[in-house]
Amino acid sequence: MTQAPNQETNILGKFTSVLGLLGAALFFAGWIYRWSYFYFFQLELNTLDLPAQSFLIVPLQIFLGDGWTICKTAIAFFVAAIAIQATLWLIKIISDTVVSASQSLVSRIIFATQRRRSWIAKQLKSLAEFGSGQLRSVDFLRSLVNEIVIVSWVLIVIFWLARWQGIADARRDAGQNSTLPVVALITPEEKFAVGRKLDDIFADPSLKGYRIIGDRGLFEDLRGREDSDSNLKPPRVWRLLLERGGWIYLFRALPPNAKSNELPSVLAIQESEKGHIIIRSPEVSKTTSP
Repeated sequence: MTQAPNQETNILGKFTSVLGLLGAALFFAGWIYRWSYFYFFQLELNTLDLPAQSFLIVPLQIFLGDGWTICKTAIAFFVAAIAIQATLWLIKIISDTVVSASQSLVSRIIFATQRRRSWIAKQLKSLAEFGSGQLRSVDFLRSLVNEIVIVSWVLIVIFWLARWQGIADARRDAGQNSTLPVVALITPEEKFAVGRKLDDIFADPSLKGYRIIGDRGLFEDLRGREDSDSNLKPPRVWRLLLERGGWIYLFRALPPNAKSNELPSVLAIQESEKGHIIIRSPEVSKTTSP
């Protein structure tokens, strides 16, 4: 009668430990995914101040996003299981060889110093006996090493799955098949050095009072191309990446023929005190640009 509560407590403790490890693994996967995703857009994740709980939801997309993702996850963990077994097998062979050689050496030292009474012989015998006692803790160390190996391989698999998915999703969102909304941002011109005038779209805004540090060519590449235009070949489309911490992040979508190492330029706009208007749309409007 006294064993039932102990068994229930033990099961509950193991279940709590599993939940804790699972939560840590999911958070790690979510952090790596978002780090890879925003790194593609050249943004530092720590500066975006994203809520911590959101990192626990992202892994559902990493591991269960679609059929191919589920298959990829299953294959990755199957390969990890094989790698874990192979690593543990190699460690066992190496540890058994080391232990056997150590025991043989200790036995020889003890036998050689057993009948000698010099101070050096006594110290060598004491050291050998101490080493013999330490060898009894090999089983504990082997168990610890086994756990480290298992955790390490699982983290490696999670890291690469999250990283690959983050880069793949970022590349998709930066291109023509993006899931991010097309955006129209309308803001007062007093604190805005770029953008088209609504009443005269061909006129550039005045740059009087503005200063620049850095690559002027980046600004010139943007100036005159701030509006989306689906009539161009390839079309020019501006999308909304993120709104966070008083900043609005926009980028111009990559063309269909973009190189594999080509990254989009991101425009960070500080929210205006006088207010602004953001219009979101899943696709570019059909209205012809003037």
